[in-house]
Parts: sequence; C-alpha cells; structure tokens
Amino acid sequence: MEVISIGLLGLGTVGSGVVKIIENHQDKLIHQVGCPVKIKKILVQDLNKERAVDTNGSKLTTNVEEILNDPEIDVIIEVIGGIEKTKGYLIEALKRKKHVVTANKDLMALYGPELLEVASENNCDLFYEASVAGGIPILRGLIDGLASDRITKLMGIVNGTTNYILTKMSQKGSSYEEVLKEAQDLGFAESDPTADVEGLDAARKMAILASIGFSMNIGLDDVHVEGITNITEEDLEYAKQLGYTMKLIGIADLEEENVEVSVQPTLLPDSHPLSSVNNEYNAVYVYGEAVGETMFYGPGAGSLPTATAVVSDLVNVLKNMRLGVNGRSAITPQFRKQLKEPQEIFSKYFLRMQVDDKIGVFAEITSIFSEHGVSFEKILQLPNKQKSQAEIVLVTHNASLHDYEMIMEKLKQLKTVIEINSSYRVEGSANI
Repeated sequence: MEVISIGLLGLGTVGSGVVKIIENHQDKLIHQVGCPVKIKKILVQDLNKERAVDTNGSKLTTNVEEILNDPEIDVIIEVIGGIEKTKGYLIEALKRKKHVVTANKDLMALYGPELLEVASENNCDLFYEASVAGGIPILRGLIDGLASDRITKLMGIVNGTTNYILTKMSQKGSSYEEVLKEAQDLGFAESDPTADVEGLDAARKMAILASIGFSMNIGLDDVHVEGITNITEEDLEYAKQLGYTMKLIGIADLEEENVEVSVQPTLLPDSHPLSSVNNEYNAVYVYGEAVGETMFYGPGAGSLPTATAVVSDLVNVLKNMRLGVNGRSAITPQFRKQLKEPQEIFSKYFLRMQVDDKIGVFAEITSIFSEHGVSFEKILQLPNKQKSQAEIVLVTHNASLHDYEMIMEKLKQLKTVIEINSSYRVEGSANI
C-alpha cells in the first residue's frame, strides 16, 4: 500500500485540526502505519470561504458523492455534526466498505448500536473516541485499558461550557447570566447554549460512556437530565460554607445488574478530585472492581485536542487495515438493560428553603423527614431579610430518590414553607 487516502467531511474547528495534525505528524503516521496518509477530498459548504488552514492539495467539494464514490478513499472522517443526514452519509460509506471515524456524540448517542451493526456487517471499523471528552482517551481506556475489569461506576465532568460557567460563578460570585455572557464572548459557549446548559450534551456523552462501560444499550431517553440554569450565587456560597463544590456531574452507576444514568448539578466534597477540575476542562472518574478508582483528565474540547482523538482513531483503523482485522473490534452488548427504580437510587441531598420564622416550624419539617427514615448530616438556619422569615439549608444522609421525592411533595404542602429555593444531589461527605 503506497498511500492511504482519507475523505474528510467538514472543515470547521475540528476538521481544520485534523488537517493540521495529519500534515504536521506525517513522519509519526508513516512510522505507525508504514505508509503516507493523505486527505484526498474534503466536503465543505462553501468552496470560496477563506480557510484558517492550508488544505495541502486536498480537493474541496460540496458534493458528498464525490467522496463516497471514490474507490481510492479508504477511510471517512466525519466532523460536520448533524444527525439524520450525517447518519445517511455514514451508513452509505460503511456499505461501500469505507471505514469511519466520527466525533459526532449526538449521532452516536442516538444511533450508535445501529451504525456499529452496519459496520460489523460490512467488516468495517467505526471509531468515535472524540465524541465524548475531546482529547481525553476515555473510550479507549474503557474498551482496551480496562477490558478485563468490571466497571461499577462512571462519574465525571463531560461538558466544558457548564464547567467554565460554574467555575467562574464560584470564583467571582457572579450570576449565571453574567458568566454565560462572558463565556459566549470568549467562545466557550454557543450563541444558543441550550444543549450545554440544560445538560443535553453531557447526557449524550453519558449514554455513550454507560453503554461501553456496562456493555448495555443505554439510550438518551434512559438518562435523567437537569441543567444549571437555576443555580444561584447563594447556592454556591452555601455549598462552600458546608465544604462542597458544585459541578454538573454525569453519573452512571451499576448495582446488581441494575443501572442508573443521570446528569445533574451535584455537590462534591472539596477534597474530591473532580472538585479541582476547573474552567473548560473535563474529567471522568472510573470505578472498577479490580483496579479501584482511576481518573481521566484533560481538555474536553478545542480544535487540536479533539482532532488528536480523531487521528488516534484513524491510526487504529490503519493498523487494522495492515493486519486485515477491520470490523472485528465491535462487541455486541453483553447485558440486557435494566434501569433502577426510584427506590433503588440512593444519594444525599442539599436542600435550601424559606420558612416562617416561628416556633415549631423546624420540628414540622424534621417530622416529615423522620417519617421516611431520612436524617440530617448538616444544618444551617439563618435569619432572612424578611423579619418574619428564616432560611434553612440542610444536607441529608443517604435517602432513596423515591423517599426524597415524597418528602419534597409534603414540604410543598406545608403552609409554613414559603418557598423551596433549590435542591441538589450530594456525592460524598465534606470534612467541615
């Protein structure tokens, strides 16, 4: 094989990074796979647009068929995003015996099992390391590095935009709206940040991680999702006082073959390794029965970090080509999906509420928790600006989601509870 030809779908931020890495690391690629690697054609929307990268002789086209029909192109790299149309491109590529590397988390979260089946049927590779955490090799870590272990829990920060916002809110004491605007101005947040701030981006990534980690078909609909838009400066300040740091955390937890997958604002003890992951960085904490606890940390987005993951997948495809083992890496899920019921999901909870400042109110509240066997780990009771009101902030001991939801309903019915300001999951115990 004299040269391996690549078809690149997309020349945006990540696509430009892919072009740069393939060009600048050509000597390393030749050493790894034994021959030059060339991007032959690139799909773009506008042929006349100025590019931030030299395409080095690659042909630009607006017609995807020019790439899919080219018999010399061995591998398709997809970095255009989108779902339905892009799914069609990739299925067509796989049916034409072209291997695929994608960074498309939305597509893989929704149609991953179907695409992997088409790849297997056609003896093709389909790799998607860059779809979850940018430059962090978490999928390869799970598939290869921890292949002999049984993963019991995955917990992490998998969205850089929300982590940046929460970091700045906590450090500066600024409001969500102020920090979001700053993040947009700096390019860390989109003009429409909904997918990030409402937790949807993280949920897609957690569905992919849980599917691989637990060898089950976990879909996006299986993920409980809450975003960060309602978090206030007061929430973060009280969290600090109690020894916690607020993060948008994705959790996938496996117990006795039943799984829970969620994305939600969560309080972590300041001593937890994820508490020190700041700004746009990502990190995933992995619990294995044999290995214990490991953490994967690094930039979760960006042109070159994400492109590094893409090109690493490309290298694996090319090595498989030389060995003649393409299409054999896809493993069908080992276990049937079984989701936990609310009474099987346990955690601690942070709760902040405004109440009437009079004798007997706290006893009323305590009795509701006691009815469901839930006790308190930490309590703050503070006078409010309104003289007739008080603010109660508490952290519970472990409670089932079922019991906690019933407690919340009963609290809302109490006439002495004026407002429930916020409620968040808590993982672990703070030292304070």
